[in-house]
Amino acid sequence: MSNDPHHSDPSSAVPLLQVQDLRVRFGDKEVVKGVSFDLAAGEKLALVGESGSGKTVTALSLLRLAADAELAGRALLDGRDLLALSERELRGVRGDDIAMVFQEPMTALNPLMPIGEQIGEVLQLKQALTKSQAWAQAIELLASTGIPEPARRAALFPHQLSGGQRQRAMIAMALASKPRLLLADEPTTALDVTLRGQILDLLSDLQRQTGMAVLLITHDLVLVRRFADRVAVMEHGVLVEQGRVEDIFEHPQHPYTQRLIGSAPVRDVIEAVADSTTDTAASASHLGVSYPVPLPGIRGWFRRGKYEAVRNAAFTLPSAQTLGVVGESGSGKSTLALALLGLLPHEGQLEVASRQWQVPTERNSPHNKALRRHVQVVFQDPFSSLSPRLTVEEIVGEGLKVHAPELNESQRRTRVEAMLADVGLTQEQFPGLLSRYPHEFSGGQRQRLAIARALIVEPQLLVLDEPTSALDVTIQQQVLGLLQRLQKEHRLSFLLITHDVAVVRAMAHRVIVMKDGEVLESGSVTQVLDTPSHPYTQKLVAAAEPVVPT
Repeated sequence: MSNDPHHSDPSSAVPLLQVQDLRVRFGDKEVVKGVSFDLAAGEKLALVGESGSGKTVTALSLLRLAADAELAGRALLDGRDLLALSERELRGVRGDDIAMVFQEPMTALNPLMPIGEQIGEVLQLKQALTKSQAWAQAIELLASTGIPEPARRAALFPHQLSGGQRQRAMIAMALASKPRLLLADEPTTALDVTLRGQILDLLSDLQRQTGMAVLLITHDLVLVRRFADRVAVMEHGVLVEQGRVEDIFEHPQHPYTQRLIGSAPVRDVIEAVADSTTDTAASASHLGVSYPVPLPGIRGWFRRGKYEAVRNAAFTLPSAQTLGVVGESGSGKSTLALALLGLLPHEGQLEVASRQWQVPTERNSPHNKALRRHVQVVFQDPFSSLSPRLTVEEIVGEGLKVHAPELNESQRRTRVEAMLADVGLTQEQFPGLLSRYPHEFSGGQRQRLAIARALIVEPQLLVLDEPTSALDVTIQQQVLGLLQRLQKEHRLSFLLITHDVAVVRAMAHRVIVMKDGEVLESGSVTQVLDTPSHPYTQKLVAAAEPVVPT
């Protein structure tokens, strides 16, 4: 291991890329502060850090894609300083020598062009191929990324592909000109755990075949151990430590690196005790949820078909315990949660606080309104789930206007202040807290606001829909600790929807595993995760385990 910022791989006398004292400034604020690292041909380097650490800006600066940024230092690609090239010279580097895979393919891909045409456009521009030649080559590139039926899917638009297929298409486009260096900016963050492993395995295979170097930008330490040869750790724009993966993970030297590696979710819950008298927060049997869909052909003129999103599901959630719902996208997890919240019609038996939701035509009945107080929800992305036009006091106190109309304004404010303090937000920390807006808080603080909003009406059950997947690892640990404390103090029950096996291990008492709308396996958290019986569960658990590259 080496903390020397100019450390290079001894297997390569002249590194492919040499970043020397890179500085990036936006106006008066310097966000990258003298970063230096080397990257050898054929090497995989992970640039790790939390949001705001400067890792993405560092990667974008290599291709001068950071708008309005003032750059200083040097970035040598085979001796050519990328920061000193003219825009015309740099266009020859982009795509040909260095390509980039972005975090979210739905925003990076053109929604108005078929995938094959988007890849073909690169080939026509960079390799002067004809349209028909570019189309044929685009299909070959898609096939090389493992997309099934590449010829058919080349004609599809981005929205017609799954998340994993869109990311594979992005990789195919990046590899079109056979670059020597691939910049992969959080290429798996938006994907399920099994798809993350598949995409990294794909990048590893393609890297071995082509000999290109890869700079992986990520905050997922499990994937770093699985993929990278070396790792460089950034904090607040400074490269604090770098070295071989096994050295950094086994013997981290910098306090920030130690904190990152030590931020795995910690289990701190009241363990379940076998007791037949335990109250039940929610239960379901033979639960089904379906959507109407159009039928093909002339049949669709007269009647509609039915898509079963959840079929014959069953679970029991005791009071003051957590039920983890695990599965990939499209497995039915969120549909199950929406039914539990009384937002979707369902078949079969479904009880919340020993009561059932009334039929959809009575959704806003007094019965349903009273039941909603017992079950609340915390969403995945706190920024989009909080109104940007409401103050903290209005956001958190909104539920009291509906479920406790007898309270006057002063009483509501007292309840709001007490609830905010309970989730760790006080006037002493944030002067003028009640009059602030969501954009004035960090991601973890916004999630605390979302939790306070849900708890202000004193529910028995919280539906947690991926409550930490949008957060950095250290913030994730803090939010999970908060939820565990609140569960103990308020005897809350949680329905936890997630694809993160580590979060399930830390939080859940029982687990159900879903795939294609069905519950494949259920049981205690140790039974399901330590000795899974279904092959699908075994695959999910295996995909979440860190694998150190050999």
